[in-house]
Amino acid sequence: MDYQKLTPKELTQIKTLGQLKAAGYESKSIKEELRENLILKIKRKENVFEGIWGYEDTVIPDIERAILSRHNINLLGLRGQAKTRIARMMTQLLDEYVPVVFGAELNDDPLQPLTSFAKDLIEEKGDNTPIGWWHRDDRYTEKLATPDVSVADLIATMKLSYNDERVIHYGLVPRSHRSIFVINELPDLQARIQVALFNILQEGDIQIRGFKLRLPLDIQFVFTANPED
Repeated sequence: MDYQKLTPKELTQIKTLGQLKAAGYESKSIKEELRENLILKIKRKENVFEGIWGYEDTVIPDIERAILSRHNINLLGLRGQAKTRIARMMTQLLDEYVPVVFGAELNDDPLQPLTSFAKDLIEEKGDNTPIGWWHRDDRYTEKLATPDVSVADLIATMKLSYNDERVIHYGLVPRSHRSIFVINELPDLQARIQVALFNILQEGDIQIRGFKLRLPLDIQFVFTANPED
C-alpha cells in the first residue's frame, strides 16, 4: 500500500497504529510538509496565495524561498497589508490530513510520540494504538500580542505539584505542535516573553521549569510586525 496515493477517505479509514504502518506512513516535520507541497504547486503552476495582489514579484517569492529553506517567517508591514491573511493561507500547503495518537493532548505523531500519555499508550497497546486524523484547517493557531500575555499563556502552567509531567497545563505554543503558529504584532510582547520564544526558535524545544523535561516541538512560526512599532 502506498500511503502517498491514498485518498482522504481512505486515510481516515485507518484506525490503528498497525494499519498506519502497513500503509507505509513516514513521519515528516511541518516545515518539510510545507516545502514538499509548495514544490508540487510550483510544478503545477498553481497560485498558492490566490487573491493577494501586488506582491507577485516581491513578497510572495520571498515567502516561497523561506518555506523552501524551512525557515520561520516574520512579515513586516503596515496594518492592512494582508500579513495575517497570507499566514492563514499557508494552511493550504499542509497535507489535508495527518495521523495523531487518539486522545493525545499535543496531537502526537504516532511514530514520534511526544507526551507521556502517547508513549505509555503505544507501549501498552502497540499496533492496536488508536489513531485519529487531524485536518489542515485545524492546524493553525493565531495569537494577538498584547502586553498582558504571559509565559504561562504561551508555554505552560502547573496545575498541582512538581512531581509528575501530567500536572502541566500546556499553553498555546505546545498545543500548536505540528501546526502553524502565528503571533500578530510581535513588538507588543514583553521582552521576557520574546526571550522565551527565542529559546524555542533557537533550541527547537521548550523546557518547563522544575521538570527534567524538554519537548522537541515541531512548529512553523509566523510573526507579523508593524515597522511603526
